[in-house]
Amino acid sequence: MNKTPHSVYSIRFTDCDSFGHLNNARFIDYFLNAREDHLKDEYQLDLSDFYQQGVSWVVAGHEISYLRPANYNEKVSIKSALIHIAPGSLLVEMIMMDEKQSHLKAFMWTSFIHVNVKTGKKENHSDSFMDFARSVAISDVDISKGYQHRMKEIIENIKRQ
Repeated sequence: MNKTPHSVYSIRFTDCDSFGHLNNARFIDYFLNAREDHLKDEYQLDLSDFYQQGVSWVVAGHEISYLRPANYNEKVSIKSALIHIAPGSLLVEMIMMDEKQSHLKAFMWTSFIHVNVKTGKKENHSDSFMDFARSVAISDVDISKGYQHRMKEIIENIKRQ
């Protein structure tokens, strides 16, 4: 099972600023849309199915760094991975690179809280979901070292390739 799925996207004109660079706020949209695609394509998980069952996830926070511009009509590669699982939350890492995957453009950690759609309150994940999450989570990220440390690791890995 692919624990770090990636896909390629073209930067759209309407998502860019007057310089032809992807607008900072739109990076988040590209990342979240890519993660949704990855869940559906790699794991056959459709978020609307969860919603119909009365559960969903809300974003608790983002940590994002913009390292290089993504330009209009450029193809970018977006990779995502589940890096931490807790009973009521998930931490997902997302990386945007050029199509050749030789330059890091943006890096983001997003924290998701599991909620009951009807009550709007936080709930723990089901046992079956926890089993699934453990099967797709990557284990080589030490989140206790923090976001900045992890970003430096990724940059160093790219330089070594």
